[in-house]
Amino acid sequence: MKNPRYLTKSRFKLALGCETKLFYTNKKEYPDLRIDDTFLESLAEGGFQVGELAKMYHPGGIEIPYGKYDDMVNETLRLLNQEKVIIYEATVKFQNLLIRVDVLVKDGNNIDLIEVKAKSFGGTDSDEFLNSKGEVASGWIEYVYDVAFQKLVLMKSFPRFKIRSYLCLADKNSHATVEGLNQNFLLLKNNDRTSCVCKAGLTKADLGEEILINVRVDDILATIYNQNDFSESGTMSFEEWVFYLADHYTRDEKINSQISAKCKGCEFHCTPEEETKGLKSGLKECWKEQVGFVDSDFEKPAMFDVWNFRRKNAMIEQGKFFMEDISKADLNYNLGSGNGMSTTERQWVQIQKAVSNDPVPEIDVEGLKAEMLTWKHPLHFIDFETTAVAIPFHKGMRPYEGVAFQYSHHIAYADGRIEHVGEYLNTKKGEFPNFEFVRHLKAELEQDDGTIFRYHNHENTFLNNIYRQLNIADENEVKDKAELMEWIKTITHSTNASAEYWKGDRDMVDLFQMVKCYYYDPQMGGSISLKAVLPAVLNSSKYLKDKYSQPIYGSTDGMNSLNFTNQVWIKLDDDGNVISPYKQLPPMFEDVETEDLDLLMGNDRLAEGGAAMTAYSRMQFTEMSDTESREIQKALLKYCELDTLAMVMIWEYWEREALH
Repeated sequence: MKNPRYLTKSRFKLALGCETKLFYTNKKEYPDLRIDDTFLESLAEGGFQVGELAKMYHPGGIEIPYGKYDDMVNETLRLLNQEKVIIYEATVKFQNLLIRVDVLVKDGNNIDLIEVKAKSFGGTDSDEFLNSKGEVASGWIEYVYDVAFQKLVLMKSFPRFKIRSYLCLADKNSHATVEGLNQNFLLLKNNDRTSCVCKAGLTKADLGEEILINVRVDDILATIYNQNDFSESGTMSFEEWVFYLADHYTRDEKINSQISAKCKGCEFHCTPEEETKGLKSGLKECWKEQVGFVDSDFEKPAMFDVWNFRRKNAMIEQGKFFMEDISKADLNYNLGSGNGMSTTERQWVQIQKAVSNDPVPEIDVEGLKAEMLTWKHPLHFIDFETTAVAIPFHKGMRPYEGVAFQYSHHIAYADGRIEHVGEYLNTKKGEFPNFEFVRHLKAELEQDDGTIFRYHNHENTFLNNIYRQLNIADENEVKDKAELMEWIKTITHSTNASAEYWKGDRDMVDLFQMVKCYYYDPQMGGSISLKAVLPAVLNSSKYLKDKYSQPIYGSTDGMNSLNFTNQVWIKLDDDGNVISPYKQLPPMFEDVETEDLDLLMGNDRLAEGGAAMTAYSRMQFTEMSDTESREIQKALLKYCELDTLAMVMIWEYWEREALH
């Protein structure tokens, strides 16, 4: 027998973003594009481990195992009859509302509601959750309103109790005081359920000083409860709105939310091919019902897809849904300063090409040529893979302090030779690799003074982070500290977070900025990610097609590779288009759905390193055989190598367009 239809925490949070989604959720006919793998999500974000750490900080609790709702609720009520009790996953029901509280501490008539989140917090109190207007800041709405929902259910269920409400967060002002703290919490995946297991015999004393902070939020919740502007009509109190949502969900009635820019990221969507098989697109239903769209409208170039366009809601209000509706005035169009396309110029190029169905790339040959003539051979292409976990790897580290675990390095020589010359991958559990990472990178890059390339800001930002870590490191433990810090400054520039200013003589060139300013291909759509640019470049370049359709990559008489042998990168689909090389790589996880991994790699929070970061976390936080570990390492090395090869291919394409 299925559990009844209750408005739970997760469903409430879904409705926070869009009330209509309550109707689509958990229905097989409406595909949900969200990652449907709690194990994968926890590897990426660390939620289960932080939750287990919070329980260790409140020892002696009793966990309510997941099962039938009524059984969970009854067991919680039984435990709450005790004078003092700590309950993990306390399950409380009021009418058609149901919650599971991460940690509930009861002492007499007092209840502490503790909601645990794998999110960093650098403040001291709840004022940090508010913006300059005194409202809950956008980045904290999901978390604060989650607690507001839970407290409401508790107040309705137990009116005689005094309830104090807390968000438990990773305290960025703290430091781990024991070595290998994160190795005490391993993830397990049993069928469809994910759990976290503590090291046998682990006690609170073994954890050192606490790295989580409980931030009381009752003052903010009181303000929320006194407001009367909830729901799309803006006429309900918080409590009225919650029951409005719950009643519609229980009756399975759709709430028609207004369409907005948020529709762009709607997860209830499917392809036309899936629709022919009986599946439904919630996104399409909304737009058909509220705007009068017909099927053919979804084939037109959409306003939503314009790169970096910030006025989507304004366009919706004016009834401008397609690129053909957008004018230069809508973009606040302005010419660039001479260093390539401005943002609005690039947007206008995209719009014009989409509307006219023009497939020809736009290349500012003169601008590219001027930049390329300043580059010095040999050219170095580097890419980092990094992670930042809530529970630190190393004594002295803060929560979410960055860890650089991998890089790849290609060189292009003046005589035309291209080689994959170097790589680094840390595989040891619990080891802090950052300083060794920089030593290896320095040894490879200091052999000459050639130009170094990165893709976007990540490499520069992360080397700045390592610079700060070195700055506070013990000189007795890191004897080459000064040398490493000085070298980092030669290939980077300081960021806004830096206490000092510098710009190195060999400051890395950002290929992302080169693409942004000088190159647009309609195949890229509204993206400038490396994974969007690479297939566009390969489809547009006869030279690259001819070259990489041969098994020269990783061959003795071709291009040196550390991980590939006689690799052919040019493979065509049924329509004659180049299949992205990224789709030719071996799976990172044999037991993970391809769709989930694709979503993870496309997730904005995880950027383009999502799969690598998750694979590294898997090696760190799960038990696996040596064979499985070696397979993941091989996949990681291939992924990272392809990132720097992709940069090389973009450079090769431009060199022939601009310099030949």
